[in-house]
Amino acid sequence: MDHEPSTSPILPGSGTFSEAGNGPETGPDLEPGAAPAPGGPGRIVLAATPIGNAGDATYRLVELLKTADIVAAEDTRRLHRLVQHLGIAVAGRIISYHEHNEAAKTGELLDQVRSGKTVVMVTDAGMPSVSDPGFRLVEGAVAAGLTVTAAPGPSAVLTALALSGLPTDRFCFEGFLPRKAGERSSRLADLDAERRTMVFFEAPHRLEPMLRALRERFGADRRAAVCRELTKTYEEVIRGTLRELLEWAEGNEVRGEIAVVVGGAPERDPGKPADHVAAVNALMAQGIRLKEAVAAVAEEARVSKRELYSAVLEAR
Repeated sequence: MDHEPSTSPILPGSGTFSEAGNGPETGPDLEPGAAPAPGGPGRIVLAATPIGNAGDATYRLVELLKTADIVAAEDTRRLHRLVQHLGIAVAGRIISYHEHNEAAKTGELLDQVRSGKTVVMVTDAGMPSVSDPGFRLVEGAVAAGLTVTAAPGPSAVLTALALSGLPTDRFCFEGFLPRKAGERSSRLADLDAERRTMVFFEAPHRLEPMLRALRERFGADRRAAVCRELTKTYEEVIRGTLRELLEWAEGNEVRGEIAVVVGGAPERDPGKPADHVAAVNALMAQGIRLKEAVAAVAEEARVSKRELYSAVLEAR
């Protein structure tokens, strides 16, 4: 799907929501200011940046970049390209802060916050600390009792989830799977019974082996979506079964930034209580009392404890 970059002005957001999401309710109270008053002498602001379309930069991001005392950037070159596109200048000090130096730089940034400075943290795309640098900084600030807040914005995880066509009410983010086949297989085994929709990131040159591993673990008919180049001109979302997505990846030269969304495991048929009597007897053979054995098996198998208890007694 081709999308032209937005030329609309950046406007303050508005809207309402309810728990059910299906009717007018009293919405969140919106403030005209850029951020809440800090609770200490300085503050850290995690600022989300566009994930592909610079037109998605928020008003708050623009103001923070213009006014922050320090901007800690994962890649200073990408930051300079962003501010050039936005037509603004960063007045504060820019420092490089990435996975290779964050252990050394975190203390310096925390000292700046203690002295009353505002430190804005930005990464190459999306929200800092989510599969990106920033966690160490937040962890250190929390431990030191310093103020941390956020300027929300674009998110590859949520965008991919919303466009996937898969259930969005419950989901989990798994980041990048391990590169080595054995470690990747072990991680996926942990997700065998995961009922929530799962969101992954992957590099384009590793997409094919990843989809093959997903198919082998979750089955060829599990629904999924490959989201490529989200919010960019050549955005593309491929939806289908894992079998179909693997065939697509095998037949195409995949490029760009990739998010893969996979449907959760289908609900298992619990079967009849009598089907689980053997499992109860096995636990009792290990010395577990009947009541505790029935409770454990009933919870695992999703059957009625009362009916399972009766089935065990009838089988004697």
